[in-house]
Amino acid sequence: MESPLDWLMLTPSLRCRQVTAALRRMAGLRCSLPPPRAALLRSITDPQGKEVLDRGLVIWFPAPHSFTGEDSVEFHIHGGTAVITAVLQALGSVPGMRPADAGEFTRRAFQAGKLGLTEVEGLGDLIHAETEAQRRQALRQMSGELGHLYQDWSHKLKRCLAHVEAFIDFSEDELIEDGVLNQVDRSVCNLQAEMERHLKDERKGERLRSGVQVVIAGATNAGKSSLLNKLCQRPAAIVSPIAGTTRDVVETALDIGGFPVLLSDTAGLRDSPDLVEREGVRRALERVEQADLTLVVVDCAHVPADAQQAAAFLQGHLRSVLPTVKQRETDRCLLVLNKTDLLPEDERRTLDEELRQVSGLPPVCLISCHTNEGLQDFLTLLHVRVKTLCGDPLSGAPTLTQARHRAHLQQCVAALAQYKHYRNIDLALAAEGVRLALTSLGRITGRVGAEEILDIIFKDFCIGK
Repeated sequence: MESPLDWLMLTPSLRCRQVTAALRRMAGLRCSLPPPRAALLRSITDPQGKEVLDRGLVIWFPAPHSFTGEDSVEFHIHGGTAVITAVLQALGSVPGMRPADAGEFTRRAFQAGKLGLTEVEGLGDLIHAETEAQRRQALRQMSGELGHLYQDWSHKLKRCLAHVEAFIDFSEDELIEDGVLNQVDRSVCNLQAEMERHLKDERKGERLRSGVQVVIAGATNAGKSSLLNKLCQRPAAIVSPIAGTTRDVVETALDIGGFPVLLSDTAGLRDSPDLVEREGVRRALERVEQADLTLVVVDCAHVPADAQQAAAFLQGHLRSVLPTVKQRETDRCLLVLNKTDLLPEDERRTLDEELRQVSGLPPVCLISCHTNEGLQDFLTLLHVRVKTLCGDPLSGAPTLTQARHRAHLQQCVAALAQYKHYRNIDLALAAEGVRLALTSLGRITGRVGAEEILDIIFKDFCIGK
């Protein structure tokens, strides 16, 4: 059976004639070029030895209607290693041809204005997407939705800056209509509010892009490593009845219902004279502090049978595992009571029913890693929590996906606050705040220029007829 067709996109670094030369010599076209953007079935030959290397599709993309805006040719060939190697070697023999550098095509597309910077980042995320939710988020960003939002804000900021600078330069000549600064004040206030709402996304987009940090924590011999192995469906961690077997963080990547999860098993929490184990405990507590979701695993045998005593025991256990700040965030924690196979059926059922009625505790899951009892219900709840932490990538406004976006937007909000602070003190300093905001936003989109501001000034105020 033939292997799937592989895409080879090669653009020369010199002129159009080298693209067409490669097309003619490799596809055996002597006279006219094929119709633009139409697939043509041809024999792919070596220009020097005239040997047929493969039979595939050739597509001609004349500028500017190509991915990079330049003249381009695509050879669609079979994906065998020998075929690819032979075609690349043959292309290398054509004068002026060279392999594209990493990211060169996308960079050229950006420089030609075919893609915005956020769309470029979306394309990179799409290439590296490992889960369905990551693919959806990356595709949405690559389609330009996030870039359009930032471009809209950028356009509004340019108008604000143009109006303020026009007022500074021309208000004494009475060329500026009344109320211009009031309009700027309203626009700046609205933009600042929009950006602040955009920043209050609980880092869902960034979390979806990089993976939800889920940490398994608890006392020694509670079954943390067994739970990790069950979730991974492979022996990722050593399971032993000897307390303190896990001494370092064991990490593995998972796909839970289409959402990326970075799952970490940690050392059992206890006081120990062993220096290595104490370091493992320190790392475990540090990882819990960084976690998006903590699975606190408890041995059922240690939980009192009485509901009130059980609740008090579990509250105390949570205080020993979770940092003070996280103890009130019950939505960032799941209590996993393991080894239910060691309890009598009636005792297990009673414990489950009573703990469900206790308020102030995170959701409680009773499972057995030995018999798989309760694992399906636990996985369902885990999926719901992970989905809540990431959000739906296809609904609502586009979310932040990069830490650099967040940093620049925070600078943008601070700069708009500068405008409001200096508005009635020094209009030049207030204008500088808008300029800084525009620059910060331009660092996200990759585009900001003084010419656009001048265009708005002359268009809106008809100055310099």
